[in-house]
Amino acid sequence: MAKARAIVKRRKAVRNIRKITKTMQMIATAKFQKSLRRAVGTKPYTLKVRELVRELAASVGNVQHPLLRRPTAEDRTNRIALIVITSNRGLAGAYNGNVLRAAAAFIRQQESAGKHIDLYVSGKKGATYFKYQKRPITQQYDQFADLPRYADVERVAEHFIGQFTGRQIDSVHIAYMNFISAGSQKPDVLTLLPLAGLDQPPAAGDEKAQYHAETIYDFSPDPQTLLDELLPLTIKAALFQAFLDATTSENVARMVAMKSATDNADKMVKSLTMQYNRARQSQITTELSEIMGGVEAMKG
Repeated sequence: MAKARAIVKRRKAVRNIRKITKTMQMIATAKFQKSLRRAVGTKPYTLKVRELVRELAASVGNVQHPLLRRPTAEDRTNRIALIVITSNRGLAGAYNGNVLRAAAAFIRQQESAGKHIDLYVSGKKGATYFKYQKRPITQQYDQFADLPRYADVERVAEHFIGQFTGRQIDSVHIAYMNFISAGSQKPDVLTLLPLAGLDQPPAAGDEKAQYHAETIYDFSPDPQTLLDELLPLTIKAALFQAFLDATTSENVARMVAMKSATDNADKMVKSLTMQYNRARQSQITTELSEIMGGVEAMKG
């Protein structure tokens, strides 16, 4: 009977855990739907701004702008800013691990090339990881939780724009989870600055190359004035999109992880129920055998 009682207690504990994981799955699903609308809603804007800037750069011709500069041997500082976007909470499967592995690989690659990394980390999980690795963190961001705000991201972007135009750093990169679809997320390292490639025409093999070649814009005011306004906007929009993609990917990962945990709890409850039934049947058989033995002894 002791074995059956132990199984009952364990089954009860598993059922309690299942309630928790099921609730977390439902919460993650609701958050995912909300973050998905934001991420999908802003992506066309981000892409269109980048397309417009490319058209402007092509119209100007030889573009000269501080945000488009490519560091040369004379003004290179060999300092790189890396923004690593992770979550504040765990229970999201391999989400944080994949982002941190991509960031670590990028850091090793750049340091082997003689670069110095200024590390900026968003999320407690990333900060904990780099502190454990004894790697200094230049700044930690904890304000970007489930609902990144553009105003907060804009201040961060302006900080990096100032550092880049002031020639304190050579480039800015973002290590984050790129949200492709609900079933596909990929850890990526995006180059935020310099805005390389914007002043170049689309490649010949690009599906939209013909579209770009046939499109003619009339700009007012002049393209150079518009570039001064749109280039910082492009950087801010790209950084904001990275935070939105990371948040959406985190909610997807947590939703999938909690669904898997709930399914595993269901399987464990079924297995424990079968074990309990066998233990209970064995106990009943033993009790019946003892009763029959007692009856036979009384007859004798």
